Amino acid sequence: MTVIVLLVATLVFRLLGTLGVARFATWRVSAAHGLAVMLVMTASAHFVPAGVTFMPNHADMVAMVPPFVPFPAFMVYLTGVLELAGAVGLMLERTRTAAGVCLAVLFVAMLPANVHAALNDVTFGGESASPLWQRVPEQVLYIGIALWAARTRTQSTVNSFG
Repeated sequence: MTVIVLLVATLVFRLLGTLGVARFATWRVSAAHGLAVMLVMTASAHFVPAGVTFMPNHADMVAMVPPFVPFPAFMVYLTGVLELAGAVGLMLERTRTAAGVCLAVLFVAMLPANVHAALNDVTFGGESASPLWQRVPEQVLYIGIALWAARTRTQSTVNSFG
């Protein structure tokens, strides 16, 4: 579901760019905004009360946390806040580079939770966890988009010609 949100949001932003919205004139910026939309969606689960069952909730997220991580409930809140901060950072050109790099680091740091959830059949909103073969490539995709979004126009130009 998260990949679909990322792809649809990116395509909508890029369509707006082709219709003349200058902010979304490039795929890189459209993907940065698409990733921001996805992060708002995923971060929301970090704060949803346990009684909510139609979507992943805080308890589901805590169950993802591997046993070696201290203060799992706090870590879930912290990563939710970091995802929201990263989403805001991606939308602002002056903070996009830092946000993209920090999000890539966050996605790497959260990979053990995704592996733990897949290997231990953690449920989300009552649904089975997605399998490891799906989770790891998704995480790699998010890392790649975050790093691509982190590239400035100057870096892209320099790398294209030199």
